[in-house]
Amino acid sequence: MMADEIATLAGGCFWCTEAVYQNLRGVQAVESGYIGGTLPDPTYEQVCSGATGHAEAIRITYDPAVIAYADLLDIFFATHNPTTLNRQGNDIGTQYRSAIFPHSAEQEVEARAGIERAQSDQSDPIVTAIEPDAPWYPAEDYHQKYWDRVGDQNPYCMAVIPPKLAKLRKGFAARIEG
Repeated sequence: MMADEIATLAGGCFWCTEAVYQNLRGVQAVESGYIGGTLPDPTYEQVCSGATGHAEAIRITYDPAVIAYADLLDIFFATHNPTTLNRQGNDIGTQYRSAIFPHSAEQEVEARAGIERAQSDQSDPIVTAIEPDAPWYPAEDYHQKYWDRVGDQNPYCMAVIPPKLAKLRKGFAARIEG
């Protein structure tokens, strides 16, 4: 039996990326947090200012015997816009950048291959960065499982998340639990 592995991805608002991954077969947990900045233990407000250098990101614990890292990357590229620098929709700033934080040399190779696969589906260049693994800071509790708890009461989430989930269902239905 293979041990669980970790994937760390930044694709804009972490509420929106978390919602995509939390019901996939083989995904054990999804945690929202901050990575890639300079300030230890940043708060949401500090990260939102854009001054810390952190990205809003998700950390996925997954079973590689059930879902491959490459599959997680393909879903990542299909459910956010990897061609806009430091922007996802109305969220603008380096904290909303598209980035992959590999945890091993193998993941870095897979990340580069994932970008190449995704580029074939895009007319504009992909700007997703591959950044070095860095300290991970879990977001505050009220950010965790946000879509499940209160997302449908948040107009922003209602505008952004259902289209992402529709892309997930259309392109990756066999990967979804239930």
